Amino acid sequence: MMKITDLAACGLLASSLLGSVAQAAPATEPALRDYRAVALSANGQHIAAIESSKAAEQPQPQRPHAVIVVRDAANGAIVQQFDPCTVCSYDKPSWSPDGRQLAFVGYDAKAGTAQLYLATLAQAPVRMLTSIKGVAGTARWSPDGKQLALLATVGARKLAGAVEAGVRQVGEVGSEDDAQRIAVVPASGGEPRLLSPSDTYVYEYSWTPDGRGFVATSAQGNGDSNWWVAKLSHIDAATGALRVIASPAMQLNLPSVSPDGKTVAFIGGLMSDFGSIGGDIYTVPLAGGTPRNLTQDYRGTFNGVVWRGAGLLATALIDSQLALVPVDAQTGPAQPVMLGELSSSGSDGRLSFSADGRQAAAAQEDFTHASYLVAGPVGQLKKITRDNDGFAPQLTVRNVGWSNEQYKVQGWLLGPLSVEAGKRYPMIVNVHGGPGAAASPRYVAASTVIEELTQKGYFVFLPNPRGSFGQGQAFTRANMADFGGGDWRDILAGIDAVEKVAPVDGQRLGLIGHSYGGFMTMWGVTHSDRFKAAVAGAGVSNWISYYGQNGINQWMIPFFGASAYDKPEVYRRASPIESIKAAKTPTLIYVGERDVETPAAQSLEFWHGLRAMGVPSSLFIYDGEGHSFRKPEHQRDLQKRTIGWFEQYLK
Repeated sequence: MMKITDLAACGLLASSLLGSVAQAAPATEPALRDYRAVALSANGQHIAAIESSKAAEQPQPQRPHAVIVVRDAANGAIVQQFDPCTVCSYDKPSWSPDGRQLAFVGYDAKAGTAQLYLATLAQAPVRMLTSIKGVAGTARWSPDGKQLALLATVGARKLAGAVEAGVRQVGEVGSEDDAQRIAVVPASGGEPRLLSPSDTYVYEYSWTPDGRGFVATSAQGNGDSNWWVAKLSHIDAATGALRVIASPAMQLNLPSVSPDGKTVAFIGGLMSDFGSIGGDIYTVPLAGGTPRNLTQDYRGTFNGVVWRGAGLLATALIDSQLALVPVDAQTGPAQPVMLGELSSSGSDGRLSFSADGRQAAAAQEDFTHASYLVAGPVGQLKKITRDNDGFAPQLTVRNVGWSNEQYKVQGWLLGPLSVEAGKRYPMIVNVHGGPGAAASPRYVAASTVIEELTQKGYFVFLPNPRGSFGQGQAFTRANMADFGGGDWRDILAGIDAVEKVAPVDGQRLGLIGHSYGGFMTMWGVTHSDRFKAAVAGAGVSNWISYYGQNGINQWMIPFFGASAYDKPEVYRRASPIESIKAAKTPTLIYVGERDVETPAAQSLEFWHGLRAMGVPSSLFIYDGEGHSFRKPEHQRDLQKRTIGWFEQYLK
């Protein structure tokens, strides 16, 4: 339903909540440094990343312009910086096999063009290899370093991804779907050669070791909707011919081929959206066959995997901790190396590895430590940047675990830096998007929603109920065809657990969420009187009408077991609108006008129902926004409305 893994997801409850584009500290303090798309060179000597700094709030702030920065992996010193297009946003950089060059894509939103750039570590100027009218990204070098591939959507009508704002539904609907295709360009530059079939949308790809083809996840038809039925495919680099390797009844991410060219590995499982990676590790012969699960019944969720030598290096969320897990392609996973309660990102999932698998690098952060780069031998990563050391913790953090029914459940409790003895405080329960996702440790910067709430004396509870990642696939699949059932009982049990260990006032509870979390908020206010205020973002009020309104309907079969036409009773049972007469909680509702994943009509229907019941409510539809809010002014407005709503009804 949505790919964001926590509050850093959705517009306000997206980037500004946990600080990915948050306001920085006052001007007298250093700017908050952001690191994205971390890529370690094959020899392990250099790190490339997309970096930006967010200074103090200006009257009309814009997103900070990011640049490509190359650093020494040993000490974090800046070696080179590239910014060939000052009006572009950059896509993840890719190292050449010899580690001497970088390729990356710059997208000029105003012009609607994407440029493929080539940079060297020498002082020579950056070269533009090709330009595409449309959008593009994910540049990858061929194994021999003579060609570059990228994903290109020529004449794109929208940005890639279902969370982006959809096109206006006028004219003959469905007659012109965007096609994201593999394109190949010589390393010397030239016109791109569109390779994969024109009727097929390619989501992910990687070169085969011989350079003669690609392994990819792909689907025919609409790219926003069909990721949930994507197949594992091979695409010939000479002819563009597509051959299906496997069609497993699961969602696929991170396909790659073993060094001997015989085996494909990927992460497969029940996933809510492209990019929200979580499942088990599978292998299948490149020639085709039935995928084999290497991590059956593993008590954790894999979120990264890459071939290194004859084996695999993977990362997994195990309960509350990120772990590095070596995986033998025959015998399965070895003992995990626990990396800690943190968030991590790199070009190979949660880390980026050198060619021999002995070195790694990543950007890491947690609730109280702003982002920093780490690098070093695998399992012995050390911090190599200190740009954000001046930013102090803005709140307290507590890892809360509880048991409900047959499940072990985990969540995070964030609170004020200090509390008065004997005093009890209001608490906001924030349900993450997904449901296939997890609330993860992300730095909470000053002037973000959570920071403001804790400064005003609120606790914020981030539960990971059944359906979430972190406890294995059985746990993730436990709320299939049961939205609002066991997952909701897990959340209520989590609130009870928090009240036993923290000074929380059970009579002053708020509820908030976006996407699946927005649905759960709508569900909560129609199935409980424990909450005195709620904010429902991009939610679903009526699964029957939603089935015919949304632009990603293929996601629903894996989660509901059948279509709304075949089993309407399952959809009605999970619809908050069916219980609207029980609603009493004052609710603020918001949604993007052009939301593909959860259309505005769903929020309008719920708002109409609340008004009919005489429940205090407010609906705000944000002009031109999709499922993830992109405009800073809208993020700020939503933050103000959210804080104001809870202050009005919980204070």
